Amino acid sequence: MEMKPLDLDAVRAFVLVAELHSFTRAADALGTTQSAVSLKLKRLEAHLGRQLLERTPRVVRLAPDGLTFLAAARDLLGAHERALGALTGDTRRLALGLSEHVADAQLARQLALLRAHDPGLVIALHLGQSTQLLAQFDERRLDAVIVRQEADESPRGDARHLFDEPLIWLASPEWQWSPGTPLPLALLAGPCAVRAAAIGALDAAGLAWNEVFVGGGVAAVGAALEAGLAVSALARRVAPRTLVDVGAKYGLPPLPMSRVTLHSRVREPRSAATLQLLASSLGSA
Repeated sequence: MEMKPLDLDAVRAFVLVAELHSFTRAADALGTTQSAVSLKLKRLEAHLGRQLLERTPRVVRLAPDGLTFLAAARDLLGAHERALGALTGDTRRLALGLSEHVADAQLARQLALLRAHDPGLVIALHLGQSTQLLAQFDERRLDAVIVRQEADESPRGDARHLFDEPLIWLASPEWQWSPGTPLPLALLAGPCAVRAAAIGALDAAGLAWNEVFVGGGVAAVGAALEAGLAVSALARRVAPRTLVDVGAKYGLPPLPMSRVTLHSRVREPRSAATLQLLASSLGSA
């Protein structure tokens, strides 16, 4: 019996759930509800006569048939987008700023996901510090920015809250410190809200500190920590996996929760959907 054509919306929902490991994140990326995504997936599985996903209360995994189907599903969506682009002939650009304190080790996978989702979009990606990226956004040099703001900062009216995550004290497993001596720090150059949060927490606790390394980016700070030079305040998600939380071991003061926010003036529907996909994918690993 001949099978009816696939529902592209359902295939897209499947790919997003597979990539983001979450019905909720996929729903956010599609601008719909979790129940609507679940219904699309159930209909797609019924259409194919195969189970694509293994659902548990905490995690969503690909079933064996889902893993087999995923590559073909990506190819189908990519061909559809390329066909649309061939007809319109338009080239869209998105100047995007992403805070180094937000970008994580999954950035390559996330960029591949965006390319597959929207091959007609040229993304000009700028990594930097949140304060600098917000200034460039206000100067209209960037179309959108995803930044990190500390809890004591007043939220801007144009901010869309994405998620919260804590800062922790990270260092190499071999790193040692003798309490009573100044705490050696590796930090980004100012102005940096994470830097200010770390210094503020130490000063409030009456702990002396000494800046021994200044990085031009989070990667440089991470390298200094892996080398055993110092300790730093970072989100677990953005730091090298070899680093460990040493806050409890050395009685370091708790650090504030941070907000990750999106600021955008993108209105073109396809570009806005791709931007939302990136926002939904952050922290999904």
